[in-house]
Amino acid sequence: MGGTASDIEFAVDIRGAALSYGGAPLFDGLDIRLEAGLWTCLLGPSGVGKTSLLRLIAGLDGAAAGRVRTGPVAYMGQSDLLLPWANALENAVLGARLRGERPDFDRARRLLIEVGLGDAVRALPATLSGGERQRVALVRTLMEDRPVVLMDEPFSSLDAITRHAAQDLAARMLAGRSVLLVTHDPLEALRLGDRVHVMTGRPAALESQPVPDLAPPRDVRDPAVLAAQGELLARLAA
Repeated sequence: MGGTASDIEFAVDIRGAALSYGGAPLFDGLDIRLEAGLWTCLLGPSGVGKTSLLRLIAGLDGAAAGRVRTGPVAYMGQSDLLLPWANALENAVLGARLRGERPDFDRARRLLIEVGLGDAVRALPATLSGGERQRVALVRTLMEDRPVVLMDEPFSSLDAITRHAAQDLAARMLAGRSVLLVTHDPLEALRLGDRVHVMTGRPAALESQPVPDLAPPRDVRDPAVLAAQGELLARLAA
C-alpha cells in the first residue's frame, strides 16, 4: 500500500483480493477500482464481506491476499467510539494524540462549529444525542485529513430525520475526497453515491448499479431516485 491521491489514477485499486473466513472464501480474485474524488457506495447482504473489504483497504487485515493500491485512509465506523471521559474537542483530536503529535485544537474547534457543535466543544459524550456524537466522529475523521475515507454504516443507528441531516453534512464536509461507504440502505446509497456497487455471492463478486443522472446528495422525492431504489431493492432481494 502507498502513494497519494495525486499520484494514482484511482483512489483505490484492488487486484486479486482473496480472504477466507472459517475455511470458506469470502472473496477470491476480487477486483475493484474506485475513482478519485467520488463517493462509491457498497451494498450487499450481511456477512458477504463488505466490512472485510474495508479492512483490507485500510490495511487492517493481514490475512487477506491480493494487491491494494490507495492513498492514506481515514476510517469512520458504525459506532462513534468516543472516549466517554473526553469532551467533544478532545475526542476530535484523538488521532493526533494517539500518534504523539501536537493536536490542532483551533482547527478542531472550527470544524465543530461548522458542524453545529460550537456550544458543545466541552460536552462529554453522555450529554450528546446520537446525531451529535456522529458529528463529533465526523470531525475526528476530517481531522485526519486523508484523501480516502472509508465509512462503515456510520448513519445506521440514527433515526430517519437525523440520518438525512447527517448524510447532507457528510456530503458537504467530504466533498472532493474519495469516499467508500458501506451501507444496507439502498436509498442512502442512491442519495450519496456517484457510483454504487452490489456485493453478493460466496465467494463474493461486485456488480455496478446505475445511479440517477443527478448531483449528490439527491432528493429522495425525485422520481428517478425512487425508480432506481425500486430496481435496487429488487436486485438485492434476488
